[in-house]
This record gives sequence, C-alpha cells and structure tokens, in this order.
Amino acid sequence: MRILVIEDEHKIANAIKRGLELEKYAVDVEYDADAGLGAALNEPYDLMIIDRMLPGSLEGLDICRKVREKGIHSPILILTAKDHIRDRVQGLDAGADDYLVKPFSFEELLARIRALLRRPHETKSNVLEVDDLKLDTVSYDVRRGDKSINLSAKEFALLEYMMRNAGRVLNKDMIISHVWDFDADILPNTVEVYIGYLRNKIDKPFKGPELIHTMRGFGYKLEKQQ
Repeated sequence: MRILVIEDEHKIANAIKRGLELEKYAVDVEYDADAGLGAALNEPYDLMIIDRMLPGSLEGLDICRKVREKGIHSPILILTAKDHIRDRVQGLDAGADDYLVKPFSFEELLARIRALLRRPHETKSNVLEVDDLKLDTVSYDVRRGDKSINLSAKEFALLEYMMRNAGRVLNKDMIISHVWDFDADILPNTVEVYIGYLRNKIDKPFKGPELIHTMRGFGYKLEKQQ
C-alpha cells in the first residue's frame, strides 16, 4: 500500500517514512504544501498523512478540501499540534478522516493507519482471505491452508494489494503505483518478476487451484476460478 506524507519537519517526516517502510508500506514524502498538493492530485495513494501547518501557499486543511473537490476518496490523517475540539472539528469538516495530535507514538499512528485502510474495503478484521489463502496485515503472517508462507517485504506488499483488490484486473501501472514509491528504480519487467516470485510461493507448491491469473494484454488478477 502506498502512502503520501506531507510534513515540513524533516526529522518527523523521515522518521515516519522509515517506520512505515519497515511495516512494508511504500512511502513518498513532500515537505511543503504546494508540492504535497501536486503529489496528492497526481499520484494514486491509498492513504495520506498531512501536517496541518505547512510552508507554501496553503495549509493542510486546504489540501484536504482540494483533494476532496477532485473526487479523491483516499483516507486522510491530519497531524497537528493543535488539540482544541474546534480544531479537530475543522479538520474533519475539511474532509479528513482522522486527526492525530503531536507528539504521538508511532504505534498509535500505525494503528490509526490500519483502521483507515480497512474502511474503504469494509474489512471487519486484519485478515484478508481469498479461498484458503490468508494474509494478516498486523502480524504479517501469510498462510495457505495450514502452511506458513515466508514473503519478502515487497512480495507481501504486492500480495496485500492484490488481495485487497481480489477479482479485479490490475495492470502493471496500477501495481507499480500502489506497491512501489515514487523514487523506486522500476525496470520494465519488475512486476512480472515479482508476480513470478509470488506464484512460486502461493500457487506452485500447493495442490489447490491457482489464485494468480495472467489476463493477456490487460494485467493480473487474484481470485479462485471455478
């Protein structure tokens, strides 16, 4: 899953980026409002973390409003030093989904991110399931049937994205946009290579039906086919 962080305090922004990358998220960081708005409007993010007070021509709530005006529904978490009730109300009214007051613990930030990412998909738990394949987004445990599957961080991120979009055809551009960050060095066959890695781990060792399918000329789809 791909996250945008808009935060002008470099120490905080970079700490969030490092922490989230360790949790298998792809993360882009912008340090001012104008660059942040450009990224928010032009790149497909699964979630945005936006500081309220930013250098530039806008503040964080303005970014929220403009994002919502463009019909972008990605969850937005506002970071701020302002903790009055009226400030929280203003943030939520501007289109934010949650509000976290500085200073905060990374564990709380991570829990709020997980909760926000569950909402659009109406997921009732941390476990994603397709047939007998299960992925736990908190413990990072992946199993098919009763057998545990060991995945690299990027393999896990790719599988999570495909499971959240099970039954949907995903082209290479969609996969790259949600699994790799903006600065990643992506070769033309990178997606094919990682799809191959996943097939070797979640399909080929098992007797059950194959779950990853190539849709020639369109992309890939994860689902159980009859």
